[in-house]
Amino acid sequence: MSTNAHADSVETITTDAMNAGAKPQVQSGLAGVVVAQCDIAKVDGERGTLSYRGYDIGDLACHSTFEEVVYLLWYGELPTRHELDTFAAALASEREIDDTTWQVLTMLPSDVEPMDALRTAVSTLACADPANENGKVSHQKNLRKATKLVAKFPTVVANYYRHLNGKPRIHPDPTLSHAGNFLYMLSGKPPDETRAKAMDLAMLLMAEHGFNASTFSARVTASTLSDMYAAITTAIGTLKGPLHGGANQRAMEMMLEIGEIDRVESYIKEALAAKKRIMGFGHRVYKKAPDPRSAYLRGRLYELCADLQDFHFYNLATAIAETVEAQKGLYPNVDFYAAPMLYLVGIPLELFVTIFAISRIPGWTTHVMDQYGHNRLLRPLSDYVGPEDCTYVPIDQR
Repeated sequence: MSTNAHADSVETITTDAMNAGAKPQVQSGLAGVVVAQCDIAKVDGERGTLSYRGYDIGDLACHSTFEEVVYLLWYGELPTRHELDTFAAALASEREIDDTTWQVLTMLPSDVEPMDALRTAVSTLACADPANENGKVSHQKNLRKATKLVAKFPTVVANYYRHLNGKPRIHPDPTLSHAGNFLYMLSGKPPDETRAKAMDLAMLLMAEHGFNASTFSARVTASTLSDMYAAITTAIGTLKGPLHGGANQRAMEMMLEIGEIDRVESYIKEALAAKKRIMGFGHRVYKKAPDPRSAYLRGRLYELCADLQDFHFYNLATAIAETVEAQKGLYPNVDFYAAPMLYLVGIPLELFVTIFAISRIPGWTTHVMDQYGHNRLLRPLSDYVGPEDCTYVPIDQR
């Protein structure tokens, strides 16, 4: 389990230095600042590796499932077959949302974005949970809250989208996997195995990624000993920002705009000349090596295209990736190949950001529980650079 001992020592040193009159060193965007020790995920940008609880993301991508990864994140170890079956059944039993939450969703204005609806639903679920309590309650109670949130996110997103499009509400199917059930509720038809596996992989690869912006913001809220629902609404609000979530949607929009492979090179050259950002490339952490998740998504995209007997989007994405690497030296990140894969399994563009939230909620809840277990209020310092020793002038004399 994690400990904040390192963070405590850093704060003490920094505070002492400021009290002694030393000029603190500002790390813009907290770049390179270590705020805590953590045993949940290891993100190594230098080597281009990622692991959950010590298990390499490649092994998990090839052999695991979303449900198994959620268990691993929450309990710190891989489950036995019996444990996984029991856990998956428990998740499935919590998928349904109560009528009050559904009524609130249907009362929202028709132009409310799905991410805003999801954030509203989490607040409503908090009100509907009689066991909701602030702060550091028992770990078992927080596990129950986490189970509800992971299970209900797909139900909220799928049925809200159906409501916006004049379609009836669909109830979850407990016999389907977490990913398969989401696709079922979205379309009204059980997905085939290829699409269900593609959806499962996308969710698995985005389940956790260290102290990213939304996860860190959730931990800040949790550090005040506010409840888990409050921490998750904080995370959703942070993810909604275009500098964090949304890259997958904009990457897909770019591919649709380019359209044909013979337009790739001219489009990329013009975009780079205009200093436009090529969506789905580069990463705040993976600067010297490729995002390790990207290769597995590319492979699953190929399988999906083979099943459809149409390789257009695979070839288009590959051409874009090769062109950007050649001209800019940037590698695709997790969003790039995820974009056409999600598009081909039937995810509407306007739901792409919510897919990130549905996938990341296991990581968010893991970090919230970890924060509660080793809590210290997160309170960074700032370097004041404003005016000093100002003299107050009464208002009638100004």
